[in-house]
Amino acid sequence: MADRAGEGIAQGGGSLFGRRTYGHFASVWPHQSDDDMFAKVLNERTKYVASRSLREPLEWRNSTLLQGDAAEAVAELKDREDKDLLILGSGELIRSLMPHRLIDEYRLLIHRLVMGSGRRLFTDDGTFATLRLVDTTTTTAGVVIATYVPGNSPAPQPA
Repeated sequence: MADRAGEGIAQGGGSLFGRRTYGHFASVWPHQSDDDMFAKVLNERTKYVASRSLREPLEWRNSTLLQGDAAEAVAELKDREDKDLLILGSGELIRSLMPHRLIDEYRLLIHRLVMGSGRRLFTDDGTFATLRLVDTTTTTAGVVIATYVPGNSPAPQPA
C-alpha cells in the first residue's frame, strides 16, 4: 500500500491542506528522516494551507497560507500550477471545494474497519455529486484504493 500511495504523492505538484490536517502533519513530518520517501516528498513540496486562524510565517518549510476565500485561492492555484495539486485528508477543505467543481479526481482509501462514527467526507447536507470509478487496486492488507472522477469528466490519461 505504501508503494502505491507513495507513487501518487510523488507525482503531484503542491499539496493543499486545511488547518487541522496541516497542524497534524506539521507536528510529525518535519521531524522524520528524509530517508523516508514520504517525509522527503512532503517536506520538500510546496504546501498551501487554507485557514482563517493561522498566520504567516507557517512553521513547516515551503508552506504558504492561502489568502482570502479558499475556493477562489484554489481556483487561482489550479490556473498557475503546471502539475496536479494534492489534498491529503482535509475533509472540510474538500467539502468546501466540491460545489465549485475544483476537485478533478478523488482517490479514496477504503479500509476494512468500520468505525460507525467520526467525521465524514460526504455529509448529509443534500450536496449531490456524480462520480465515475476509473481505477481500483486492492492492497495485500485488504485496503481498496478507489479512484473516481466527477461523472462528467473524462478518464485521466496515463502519464
